[in-house]
Amino acid sequence: MRLRALLETDALGLRLLGGEDELDRTVRGVMTTDLRDPSRYLSGGELVLTGLAWRRDADDSEPFVRILAGAGVVGLAAGEAELGAIPDDLIRACAQHRLPLFAVNESVAFATITEHVVRQVSGERAGDLAAVVDRHRRLMTSGPAGGGPEVVLDLLGSDLDLRAWVLSPTGRQIAGAGEPLAPAVGATLAGEHLGATRTGRRGPHRALIGGTTYSLFPIRHSGRGAAPAGRDVRETVLSDWLLAVEADAGDWPAARLDLLQGVTQLIAVERDRRDAARTVRRRLAQEVLELVQTGAAPAEIAARLRVAAPVLLPGLGSAPHWQVIVARVDWTPTAASGAEVAAGPVAQALLEEILVDPAVTGPESSDRIAVAHAGDEAIALVPLPAVGEGTEGGLHADALLASVQAPLSAGLADDGRLTLGVSAAVHSAEGLRGALEEARHARRVAAARPGRVCAAGHHELASHVLLLPFVPDDVRRAFTARLLDPLRDYDRRHRAELIPTLEAFLDCDGSWTRCATRLHLHVNTLRYRVGRIEQLTGRDLSRLEDKLDFFLALRMS
Repeated sequence: MRLRALLETDALGLRLLGGEDELDRTVRGVMTTDLRDPSRYLSGGELVLTGLAWRRDADDSEPFVRILAGAGVVGLAAGEAELGAIPDDLIRACAQHRLPLFAVNESVAFATITEHVVRQVSGERAGDLAAVVDRHRRLMTSGPAGGGPEVVLDLLGSDLDLRAWVLSPTGRQIAGAGEPLAPAVGATLAGEHLGATRTGRRGPHRALIGGTTYSLFPIRHSGRGAAPAGRDVRETVLSDWLLAVEADAGDWPAARLDLLQGVTQLIAVERDRRDAARTVRRRLAQEVLELVQTGAAPAEIAARLRVAAPVLLPGLGSAPHWQVIVARVDWTPTAASGAEVAAGPVAQALLEEILVDPAVTGPESSDRIAVAHAGDEAIALVPLPAVGEGTEGGLHADALLASVQAPLSAGLADDGRLTLGVSAAVHSAEGLRGALEEARHARRVAAARPGRVCAAGHHELASHVLLLPFVPDDVRRAFTARLLDPLRDYDRRHRAELIPTLEAFLDCDGSWTRCATRLHLHVNTLRYRVGRIEQLTGRDLSRLEDKLDFFLALRMS
């Protein structure tokens, strides 16, 4: 807005005292101050409001006005409540520095002027930004994206002073303007958004983290990939992006909310472009998977991998290694949910999002991942640089779990589970079938564990612990009861601590001395307790078979 418009608003009670030739200056903000030197708080374009508390005598006016003019202030409004008439020395100083001067009637609060200016300036900026967003939308829908989401986020920052980021369902930053969002904050925001979406609340959702308020806007698919009305939210909640804005949208006018909705639609266009680009990679993964599962010759699989490698790892000089990751999303059927959700496509879209290095930003950072789905499973084919060209170990189940567990658990709520299995890296087509079976077996191990999000890796398949999750529950209960219930009953009656003693004895590999030291007991006391365990159970802790039975019973209990 221009200074001239302030005089035309009677409710503001402003009277021009000087600077009539400068009334076409543009007001970009407003600031109230009584500091003698407020320069460090000024950025240029402000209308400064002052009660003149900084003025002790006539000599103070010129330095004060000189500082304002040097900082790029467009006008000064002085209140009459403190001193009555505005001092002549201030009028002369403003004339000297060509700074328009207004008198504010004592009946008008500075807050009234501030609110008016902010409302007008924000409205004009929003209108300008809306026009830019509309133009950018037309460019993106008619041809290649003009810079991607970052362009729009830059506009939000420069024109509306809003910091914003586009986040994946796991909180990974896909786009942002200025300082990146801390990974922990991103993950928390994603979890808040997923949890609110699962409750059915309409966005934007409000989140408070570390004293900062964020508003979370869903970014939903548009065009042919859009979800039809009434579609089960569980089909998309785990793969939709979100827009996080560092502001409280609760008191925004409708025009600004509409503008942000337009921004999310614009970003959704970019999302749809990215998804369309994934079609080729999905087809490659599907073809390789079908060859592997139908028992095709290794030479045929290798030929298909040679076609896939340049697409997934462009510019790579030698054939990569490969890793297989299997995911499954299971939903608990409820009367309210209606029809069952197709698990395969949901897991496929989710796996495409989570198999991205959390440290990598940008919407195209997952271009090197090919994911197919077979039945209720999603299967990812992940290329790895060969030895000497980069990372050898590939993805690890523990790291993958840590990066996605918290936010996705909120999206799964109390009726969903995600289980992941990660294979070792294989160096050839001959090893791909084994890698697939290894990943599937690891996923079944993960499925036997408690929790909403679970993962297991190939390294866990070499342990005896692998066998325990697959023991039927009734067999498990009978086995542990037969061995441990006599000891538990005795402990309950006599407080003898036979169970802790048994655990320590096995953990010390049957060493009397080490076990007695750990439990702070005399060796004879330890021998008495072990003798009591053997008497109650009919077992002999000097025999390997009995030791193993006790060990397994404790692990399954």
